[in-house]
Amino acid sequence: GPQPRHPSQIYQFLGEGLLLFVLLWLYARQPRKTGQVSGAFLFGYGVLRFVAEYFREPDAFLGLQALGLSRGQWLCVPMILAGAALWAWASRRRDAALEN
Repeated sequence: GPQPRHPSQIYQFLGEGLLLFVLLWLYARQPRKTGQVSGAFLFGYGVLRFVAEYFREPDAFLGLQALGLSRGQWLCVPMILAGAALWAWASRRRDAALEN
C-alpha cells in the first residue's frame, strides 16, 4: 500500500506560520533598530524551514544532495546566514529613530 507520510504542511503552518509569527510579534513589541526584525525573520524562517524539510519527501528528480540534505535545506543555509548577518549589522548601527 501507500507509504505513510508526515503531514509536513501542518508542521510548516505551525512552525513557520504560527510559531514564527508569535515570536516575531513578541520580539517586535519593543522598539528595535531598523533591520533587526527582518533579520530575525530570515533567521527564524530559515531554521524552521530547514527542520521542516526533514519531514518532507525530497523531490524525486532531485533526491538528496551533498551531506544528505535536500535542495530546500541547502537553500535555507544562505537565508539563515543572511538573517544572522542582517540582525548583527542592524544591532551595531546607530538608529536615529530610536534615539528620539
